Amino acid sequence: MSDAAVTMTYHPQPTAGDARPWAFPAPERDTLDNGLTVLRCHRPGQQVVAVELSLDAPLDAEPEGIDGVATIMARALSEGTDKHTAEEFAAELERCGATLDAHADHPGVRVSLEVPVSRLPKALGLLAEALRAPAFADSEVERLVRNRLDEIPHETANPARRAAKELSKELFPAAARMSRPRQGTEETVARIDSAAVRAFFEAHVRPATATAVIVGDLTGVDLDAVLAETFGTWTGDSAKPRPVPPITAEDTGRVVIVDRPGAVQTQLLIGRIGADRHDRVWPAQVLGTYCLGGTLTSRLDRVLREEKGYTYGVRAFGQVLRSAPDGSGAAMLAISGSVDTPNTGPALDDLWKVLRTLAAEGLTDAERDVAVQNLVGVAPLKFETAASVAGTLADQVEQFLPDDYQAQLYVRLAETGTVEATAAAVSAFPVDRLVTVLVGDASQIEEPVRALEIGEVTVVTG
Repeated sequence: MSDAAVTMTYHPQPTAGDARPWAFPAPERDTLDNGLTVLRCHRPGQQVVAVELSLDAPLDAEPEGIDGVATIMARALSEGTDKHTAEEFAAELERCGATLDAHADHPGVRVSLEVPVSRLPKALGLLAEALRAPAFADSEVERLVRNRLDEIPHETANPARRAAKELSKELFPAAARMSRPRQGTEETVARIDSAAVRAFFEAHVRPATATAVIVGDLTGVDLDAVLAETFGTWTGDSAKPRPVPPITAEDTGRVVIVDRPGAVQTQLLIGRIGADRHDRVWPAQVLGTYCLGGTLTSRLDRVLREEKGYTYGVRAFGQVLRSAPDGSGAAMLAISGSVDTPNTGPALDDLWKVLRTLAAEGLTDAERDVAVQNLVGVAPLKFETAASVAGTLADQVEQFLPDDYQAQLYVRLAETGTVEATAAAVSAFPVDRLVTVLVGDASQIEEPVRALEIGEVTVVTG
C-alpha cells in the first residue's frame, strides 16, 4: 500500500433552520340545512382526508339490561345499507381506498373515515348512506353479538383490562353506567338483537345532534356541494341533546386485589376522578401529571424503573370521562403499570413515597421546563396528520369546548409555573384518596400490601 496520506472531503454539517411559529389549526364552522354541524379544516399537503363524526348516542342512553347496544350499533353501521349488502359496502369502501371505523364511549358514538381526497365524494356518500339507511340485518347483528361475546373472556384475561373494569366498579355507584363495562357484559350483550339496535339508532342518531369534522387538503374541492350531495341527504327530527347526568365517585383510599393465582407480575391501577378540561387547573394538572409519570424521565419511572428495577414503566395520566354543556364533568386521574410479584409491596411503598415527597418538596424548575418542552415543543409533530387534528377537534366537540381550545391550551401550558404544576399534581393524587386495584397473586401480595396501611384491603376473585 502507498504511504501517501488519504484525504477525505466532508460535506458541511446541516444546521437547524429558524423556528417557525405554530398554532393548532383553527376550523371553520357551519351548519347544513338538516341541522348537521360541520367543522372543516384545510391542511395543505394532507392528501388523505380525515373525517370524524360525533353522534349524540352516549352509553347512559342505553336501555336497561342491554349494555353494549351502542357498541353493536356502531359496528353495524358499516354492515350493509338499503342499497348495499355488507360485502358490497366493504367492497365499495375498498375501491375508494378508504377505511371506516366506529366505536361507542361515554360521550357518544364516534365514526372515523380516512380516504384520499380524490375519492372523498364517494366515501362521504357511503358514510351518509350508512347513517341514512343502515340495514341492521338480523344475520349481521347476530354475528357482531357473537364476536363481542368471544371478546369478553379475552378482555377479562388481560390484567390491564381487568384492572380498569374493577376500578370503574369501585369508583362509581352501581346504578351509574360508568360503573359497568363500556361494551357490555356477557349477560347484557347476549340480549341484544337487531330490533334493539335499530331502536337505539332511531332514538339517538340524527343530523341535528351530530357534528362532522373534515380535515385535509381541500384545494379544488367544492366541499359545500359534496356535503349537500352526501350528508345533506341524511334527514331526521330536531330533538334536543340529552341531558348529561352528573358524575359522582367514592375515592376513599382503599385497595382491591383481584386474585390471579400464580401470576408472576402484579398489574396496578391507582385512580380517582378529578378536574376535566373545563377547569382552570387543567393545564397545571397536565403539566404536573406529566412530571410525575408522563415519560421515561418522570419521577415514578426514575425511582421504580431506573433505581429499583421493579418495572418496565409506570405512567400517570388524566383521561376525560365526559363533559356537559354547562362546563361540569370529570376526568379519570390514574397511575398504571406492572411490577414483578415479589416486589409488589416494596414498589407500592416507593410509589407512595414519591407522592409524599412531591407534596413535601414540590417539583423542580428543571422538571417543569422539560415537561413544557416535551408537551408544547413536539405539538407540531403530534399533529402532522389530518387524523390527529380531526380527532382532537372531535374531542373538543364532545367535551363542549370552544374550537380554539387546543391552541389556547398550549399557550397556557407554556405560561404555567412550577408552583402551580406542583399544587395541581398534589391535588390530583392525594395519598389518602386513591383507590388501588392490584391484579395478581393474592397469596403472595396481600400481606405485604396490608402492611403498608394505604387503605382497607379487599380480595376478589379474578
